[in-house]
Amino acid sequence: MIVLGLNAYHGDSAACLVRDGRLIAAAEEERFRRVKHWAGLPTEAVRYCLEEAGAGLADISYVAINSDPHANFWHKTWFALTHRPDPRLIWSRLTNQRRRVSVEEALRAAFPDSAYAGGVHFVEHHLAHLASAFLVSPFEEAVTVSVDGFGDFASAAWGSGHGARINVDGKVHFPHSLGIFYQAMTQYLGFPHYGDEYKVMGLAPYGEPRYLPQMRNIVCLQEDGTFWLNLDYFRHHREKVEYTWNNGEPSVGRLYSTALEAEFGPSRGKHEALTQHHKDLARSVQAMYEEAFFHLLNSLHARYRLDTLSLAGGCAMNSVANGKIYRNTPFKQVYIQSAAGDAGGAIGAAMILWHQMNGGARRNSIMDHAYWGPQFNEEQISGLLGVKNEEIQGRGCRVERIIDEDDLCRRTAGSIAEGRVVGWFQGRMEWGPRALGNRSILCDPRRADMKDILNIKIKRRESFRPFAPSVLREAVSEWFETDDDVPFMMQVFQIKEKRRALIPAVTHVDGSGRLQTVHRDTNPRYYRLIEKFYDLTGVPMLLNTSFNENEPVVCRPEEALDCFLRTKMDVLVMGNWVVTRNNG
Repeated sequence: MIVLGLNAYHGDSAACLVRDGRLIAAAEEERFRRVKHWAGLPTEAVRYCLEEAGAGLADISYVAINSDPHANFWHKTWFALTHRPDPRLIWSRLTNQRRRVSVEEALRAAFPDSAYAGGVHFVEHHLAHLASAFLVSPFEEAVTVSVDGFGDFASAAWGSGHGARINVDGKVHFPHSLGIFYQAMTQYLGFPHYGDEYKVMGLAPYGEPRYLPQMRNIVCLQEDGTFWLNLDYFRHHREKVEYTWNNGEPSVGRLYSTALEAEFGPSRGKHEALTQHHKDLARSVQAMYEEAFFHLLNSLHARYRLDTLSLAGGCAMNSVANGKIYRNTPFKQVYIQSAAGDAGGAIGAAMILWHQMNGGARRNSIMDHAYWGPQFNEEQISGLLGVKNEEIQGRGCRVERIIDEDDLCRRTAGSIAEGRVVGWFQGRMEWGPRALGNRSILCDPRRADMKDILNIKIKRRESFRPFAPSVLREAVSEWFETDDDVPFMMQVFQIKEKRRALIPAVTHVDGSGRLQTVHRDTNPRYYRLIEKFYDLTGVPMLLNTSFNENEPVVCRPEEALDCFLRTKMDVLVMGNWVVTRNNG
């Protein structure tokens, strides 16, 4: 039995394929289209999943999509009757719902040579989120929580998971949303693009929470653990806010009202300098989010009396808050999968449909790694390097093949230890937004100037944004104030004070780091590379950032080579092939 899971006609469109309850493949459409957060029907991701499974569309038993147009019908009706929103707001929602309903026809049009005989099953958005975390977690039972912007007229949902069953016991409905609060404040602070919230999270440690009292007037905590927005500060509930979700980069119109500018002053222009006022606002936004987040989690722990938590939704990408869960709640274990946002809903929809159709015990489907995307063999890589050989040499580069893996990792670690910037392209592409050692740019975390070097040579991103460390799993407790397993770079923890000066390139201004724990059994080559760096330097980690330059993370060897050639990267390692600049 094969289930194709989709996140379609929304940001971070994605597809996955589940066969007999086990995940076979998963990828975001942006990696193939080369457009960040691409929204639409993920036909290229579907094509990849089918190829990886050796299947055609006709072999699919069911298609599951992480949205149900009929969900929360009475809440939608009540809101329309009592709030009388702009008719254009209602029309835009109906139009997007019709697109999702027509997925079956669109798939048939995209794959005319492989007739699909099944139907499309609609899974409520937050149920798909909850399933995307709990059904691939190591927990037999857990509190399950989803928090995001909006999906199917709700912004949060929670309940408990037991075996293969998920009970949804509560929701926060439109127009109240922690995700919308954070996104609106992100726009106000001059970061207008879809998905820019992580910039506010990175800016926050440079400020103080001076505006937290005002934030508490914008986000109002309720006695039952939920939250409400003071809607005077927002537009999304009464006006037509422009949303573009179809066949391109998603964009969202201004969410905040003029009341926000009356409270805090004029919004920051995109290219306007960041002042201490903006930094203090960012810190206050993060503090308010954390206050509401932990308020909800503490209420749920008191209700369910379970020490395990599975977390999903776009807000589950807030790695700073995630790293404080143990400190601020009684939960003892947390699981967050690598694509916690809407892309991950594709897996949730597929998994929950599979369990609904099959019943019985939960299959062994624990997601302990993120390597579910395309991979390329030595012949494909060598063929590309052969075709591009003249251009490579013309750019002052040389090509070498190193068959022995131990030698490859030792020499690459040596290049990193000498201060070179290395593109590392190996195995299957990561699922989710983080580069986790297969589509990564790697550097020496000991270099205080490495952050500036990276931004000059490749990244060209804001100076306040930190870079993350990949750490050998066994060494975590020696360097961080935790011994937690964080394979997907979804939690930020404090670096031990005595260690911070040793790894300045991955230590944020507040002494924290967004770590990735690396296991020998889930990524043996990456583990060996870090091990070799450890042997050379005594530091069991590398600076790891995504292999890209203001674009989606590279997917194919062609994109990796192109990124290497057009930037000032020093070394590119693709499989067993090494491309080195002659001055590197």
